[in-house]
Amino acid sequence: MNIELFITFMKIGGFTLGGGPAMVPMMEQEIVNKHHWLSKEEFLDIYAVSQATPGIFAVDMASHIGYKLGGIRSGIYASLGVVLPSIVIILLIAIIFSHFRENHWVEAFFMGVRPAVVALLAVPVFSMAKSAKISWHNCWIPILSCFLIWICGVSPAIIILIACLGGYLYGKYKLKKQ
Repeated sequence: MNIELFITFMKIGGFTLGGGPAMVPMMEQEIVNKHHWLSKEEFLDIYAVSQATPGIFAVDMASHIGYKLGGIRSGIYASLGVVLPSIVIILLIAIIFSHFRENHWVEAFFMGVRPAVVALLAVPVFSMAKSAKISWHNCWIPILSCFLIWICGVSPAIIILIACLGGYLYGKYKLKKQ
């Protein structure tokens, strides 16, 4: 299991551009849909915990998934698998890139990759919104949160605390109605 987990995360780490959040669709495809190691709900829970956990998002996701599947050792295998391709690629780029930094084609490539990265980041947002049952009735919550963080400069920690309090109060209200 650990070798298969390592190879799966190495594939995810090696073939995803755009960082951790861009890896989410591929992780979901591999972990939930292909291997059926986790349910969609378990994956969404790990996604939420990984967002709140300090550190590198992709490593947090990999370590949480690995730990859920087989404990500490599996968490380490998954984490190593997801970072190894990046480490190798970054080392190769560092060695080669210094010679081509001012090359027009290299600069054009990076300008062309930017829209693809934005699209890769948008896919998990919509996928996770659907899984989290965000609809037209409650979509104001993430929109307001983004507005408060981006425009008003409110700390994300305060937004999280308010969301926790709101969720707690809403849960209490729903229990009283039953």
